[in-house]
Amino acid sequence: MTANLQRPKVVRTRGEPYVWICSMGLAIGLLMVTALLLLIVSQGVSVFWPAKVARVTLKVDPKATPGDIPVLAGRIVKEQHRTGHGSGDVPADAKEWQLFVGNRDAYGYSFKWVNSSDVASVDYPSELLVIERMGYGDAIGTPAGLDLADGSKIEASAPGFTERLTALVKEAGHRQAEIEKIEKKEIGSLSSRMVHLKQRQAPEAEIAALQAQYEVLAAKASQLRERGKTDIFRYRLVAGEERVLPLDQIVDFYRPNELGFFGKLGRFFHHFWGFLSDEPREANTEGGIFPAIFGTFVMTLLMSMAVMPFGIVAAIYLREYAKQGFTVQLVRIAVNNLAGVPSIVFGVFGLGFFVYLIGGAIDDVFFKSALPTPTFGTGGVLWASLTLALMTVPVIIVATEEALAAVPRGAREASLACGASKWQTIQRVVLPASASGILTGLILAMARGAGEVAPLMLVGVVKIAPSLPLDGSFPFFHLDRKFMHLGFHIYDLGFQSPDSEAAKPMVFATTLFLILLVVLLNLSAILIRERLRRKYATGAF
Repeated sequence: MTANLQRPKVVRTRGEPYVWICSMGLAIGLLMVTALLLLIVSQGVSVFWPAKVARVTLKVDPKATPGDIPVLAGRIVKEQHRTGHGSGDVPADAKEWQLFVGNRDAYGYSFKWVNSSDVASVDYPSELLVIERMGYGDAIGTPAGLDLADGSKIEASAPGFTERLTALVKEAGHRQAEIEKIEKKEIGSLSSRMVHLKQRQAPEAEIAALQAQYEVLAAKASQLRERGKTDIFRYRLVAGEERVLPLDQIVDFYRPNELGFFGKLGRFFHHFWGFLSDEPREANTEGGIFPAIFGTFVMTLLMSMAVMPFGIVAAIYLREYAKQGFTVQLVRIAVNNLAGVPSIVFGVFGLGFFVYLIGGAIDDVFFKSALPTPTFGTGGVLWASLTLALMTVPVIIVATEEALAAVPRGAREASLACGASKWQTIQRVVLPASASGILTGLILAMARGAGEVAPLMLVGVVKIAPSLPLDGSFPFFHLDRKFMHLGFHIYDLGFQSPDSEAAKPMVFATTLFLILLVVLLNLSAILIRERLRRKYATGAF
């Protein structure tokens, strides 16, 4: 009898190809995130590095109009190939440069494209100045002289001219700081006090005394401002035109072509600190972003303080007290669906519920004398924080429920067996053991809330905020004030700026600081989480 020989079955390892596919997807994701971060960091950091300024002499064109500029000075910010057809005056595959020429008040533009075929020569004169101004962006030129208020003139060729100019610019900066102190702090405090007195219907004598102080301070600020306009700095464009600039309009100046590596490094940190600590100017394309950083931090902190209690209490009730059934399942489905609602919908809800309904009721009860001007019935940092808290509360609820469910049943039973009540068990055993998971939800909520922009546009964020939510004026913390936000600042620079080319570097720099702020907040929460995890780590947990 012939034995039935059967071929052995080929045993294949199942699932191994899928492991490779998953690892490849992870690698691609990490590569994309790394590339994006490298792009943001490189473009953002380059904003602060002082590049050399070139003097570009163009070839004489017989068809040139009288308005054409034969010589330009500027930083070469981009170089690219210009594809042509090899006909006319443009050769095939010619290069073109984008120059930041500054002097927008003189030229009408800050950037200019130049064909390399039209360039006769390029050099880097050491005498070129980059002048940071209060308005119209940077000016680039060579110094000509000083016309001082006492009638004296100092030419640029005179000994000690640079030192004298530096001293006068510092003096003008101190004067400008004094003006800001008078107008924002002293006059602002008086204005706030007068508003409160009028709301309380105080005697006219008290209001009149404050009004007299207000007029004295306003006259002092006006006098300081006029003093700054009398000292004039003269400079020449590379084409030869001489222009004048009041010293109170100069923020800083330097000679980029004279700087060595350490000089550039010092200038880099100077620009970096100025960007962090100064207020924005020139439609947000110049100056710093401190109000936006502060506003983002305060709003994220208030959002976290509002969302944590509500989210944790809701999760404790759903997991520990509510009878598990159809109703609780519907609530969980609703919470999960809330996490997918577009953020602009929360903004509309916040505008209608928080601003118009609750804020309007507060004004009717406590600020009736200030109406029709709203106090809380308009957008502010409080309503923005509550709106984002409402948007991120599903994240906290889901994370807290999962953390509570991860606590072993034996730990609960042991606590109850020792005579503890249900609430004591939750308070002393369950919550400490699940603290790390709860803080993980907070980290996710902060990361989402800090970067949201759409709802904030409806409930309190503005392009320029005259005052910070926290200052030295009573009651010190002003929840009704509008605020600036880094995310909205990026949107405004990228899509609303009148000079998109000048705003492009600022977009990357602001994005870099938004990422750094979110990372800093998350790291703080992570450190607290790890500390709690080590504190409550036991064999049972």
